Amino acid sequence: MWLKERHIQNQSLHTLQAYARDVQAFLNFCQQKNLTLNNVEASDLREYLALKVEQQQLASSSLQRHLSAIRQFMKWAEQGQYLGFNPTDDLQLKRQPRPLPGMLDIETVQQILDQPMPEKPLDQQLWLRDKSMLELLYSSGLRLAELQSLHIRDIDFKRQLLRITGKGNKTRVIPFGRKAKESLLKWLQIYRIWGGELQPDSPVFISQKGNALSPRQIENRVKVQAQRAGVNVDLHPHLLRHCFASHMLSNSGDLRAVQEMLGHSNLTTTQIYTHIDFDRLAQVYDQAHPRAQKHPSSKS
Repeated sequence: MWLKERHIQNQSLHTLQAYARDVQAFLNFCQQKNLTLNNVEASDLREYLALKVEQQQLASSSLQRHLSAIRQFMKWAEQGQYLGFNPTDDLQLKRQPRPLPGMLDIETVQQILDQPMPEKPLDQQLWLRDKSMLELLYSSGLRLAELQSLHIRDIDFKRQLLRITGKGNKTRVIPFGRKAKESLLKWLQIYRIWGGELQPDSPVFISQKGNALSPRQIENRVKVQAQRAGVNVDLHPHLLRHCFASHMLSNSGDLRAVQEMLGHSNLTTTQIYTHIDFDRLAQVYDQAHPRAQKHPSSKS
């Protein structure tokens, strides 16, 4: 019943299902501890959340979601007079730092890319196409125009390389990942069903009528899939390109490699995707620079 009330609050089906799993996991914990709702205290909630971190290595955002689900459930139970005291009122988790503007963390991107398959056959076909677009945007940092103009001949599945024609008709060859390859292969199984012809000059992404998708259609489908995943963000192709660059730089530190993959002629352009952690920067400086290292003061 409490889930129906959450549905009234315009929560997506995906979010509702996640909330239901979170609450069920907590109720299972209570049953194992021989706790009734009336006996649950804030300390029990802390123990439960600590257990989730230990068992599943949950990120702060996932813990917040778990607590939010339990809080909503307890609030519903309190309003229905199933318990007299809501222990979640006394429990607050430290909020994770918000991502910089225009940036999604890795977990959020994965939530979008790894969302479950729809139930309806037509929606499944749309998802297979849309997922392959999302995977390429994030896997290779493509611009919207580069994705839209991609042809069958531009994909080398064996070496997992894309031949991209970017701004100024400049051509570059960039890699794409295993997940993107798997998604593309699944999508191309649907391709002919939609009237597409797998010829070298055929567009990779087409509509149900067999026509090449327009940039506007691609933008709309990207937004649709973010909403279906329960992610409250205005997702667009350039944001996924931004995430690709930022996550690659964060994990590799190789600015020139990222510059090559993005197709930037100027390294300065690539540097706008670099989000500097000043504490880390100061630590590296102190450890590496000979004039920054601390030495015991010599006695005169």
